[in-house]
Amino acid sequence: MEQFEEDLVEALKDVVKAGSWQCVGDAAKFKSPCTKFYADDGEHIVLVRTEEGRFWAMDSSCPHEGGPLDQGDIEDLGDGKLALICPWHYFDFSLETGSSSTGLQNQVYDVRVVDGKVYINTQSTLSCYPVPVTKTVKMDVLSPVEIKSASSENTLCFWATKILCTPDPKEKVALTKDVQRWWHTGKITEIGECAPPNQPSRMDSLTVVEPGKIKRGKGGTQASRVALLHSLANIEQWAIDVSWDIIARFSSVQLSTGDSMPQEFFSDFVKVAGDEAKHYDLLEERIKELGSSFGTLPVHNGLWQSATETSHNLLARLAIVHMVHEARGLDVHPQTLSRFAAQGDTNSVKILKVIYTDEITHVAAGLRWFTYICSKEGRDCLTTFHDLVKLHFKGYLKPPFNTEGRMTAGMTEEWYVPLVKPSS
Repeated sequence: MEQFEEDLVEALKDVVKAGSWQCVGDAAKFKSPCTKFYADDGEHIVLVRTEEGRFWAMDSSCPHEGGPLDQGDIEDLGDGKLALICPWHYFDFSLETGSSSTGLQNQVYDVRVVDGKVYINTQSTLSCYPVPVTKTVKMDVLSPVEIKSASSENTLCFWATKILCTPDPKEKVALTKDVQRWWHTGKITEIGECAPPNQPSRMDSLTVVEPGKIKRGKGGTQASRVALLHSLANIEQWAIDVSWDIIARFSSVQLSTGDSMPQEFFSDFVKVAGDEAKHYDLLEERIKELGSSFGTLPVHNGLWQSATETSHNLLARLAIVHMVHEARGLDVHPQTLSRFAAQGDTNSVKILKVIYTDEITHVAAGLRWFTYICSKEGRDCLTTFHDLVKLHFKGYLKPPFNTEGRMTAGMTEEWYVPLVKPSS
């Protein structure tokens, strides 16, 4: 009988191993609502413990822009349906299915509690501590060069840097529109060189917090619409800065052929900056109409983190900011639009449609100049893009994708489908 029991235990161990069940510890030790586990494949997992003591698990990175779901809140969406809320843009993800009212889908994992221990069903090896990762980056490829002296006021880079150092968002918007006009009318003709700041300036009155510290109200209310519009306005303010930063930071970059970037490159991103300024204006005015104002809620700098991550390489900046983050904005647009439409907020819907149309052109601009550089340098576009995304983006890209919007921008499926997590 004793031998039979030992054989049974070994057989059960084999079943657990074959099913990829991993014991992550005693259930009693998980006191916090969210606990992050680091995976060897980079697709980290958040273990969620509800007030009732039930456990759930899903990927810890928001499928929108990689927001830290492990820093999010658990919220009851009604009928006892619980969701984990992304602290960056307030997207909800069902603990049970991983689905979101935005149309996004997050990966969920089966969780079991057996004899007081928590098991997660995943093929990845999990750890309580970050898994060391060695990044191999060619720092001399498309990198900014050291600026010896600042350019005069007659150059685009002088004004780009000035805008980056302008803390007031209204002044930033007004100056962006002025410089856009001066560039198009020929008042400014030279690109110039200037060293941009490590981080754009922000008003002292603006409460900038870690992404996980931002809280969200219940859905379906005017307060929640204001919160979402406020979040979008914050993104647009950072997007203005990212657009000027790519101009100033990479103004003197040289391709392996010895060529500099053509003037059309800078014209495209002056337009992008102007579009983002227009978007901020529209959103800020709408927030006022709803009885609030920009700055009344905390904001985060999540988008700038991606800009910092890619500050060494122009191709990486184009890939991550314009071909991943902005393309992801296209993916979530239809559901975001429907949420405002369902509440009869037609004025906000009109603004969101304007933003969507412009964002398609921004994705197209990123794609255009990414393929231009790869063509000039003899690189394979798709392989280069896939490698850069794996290196600089948190986790896999996740469906559903707005294939129509992406196609309009020129981004066909071969660009992003290979970056989706393979089926187990």
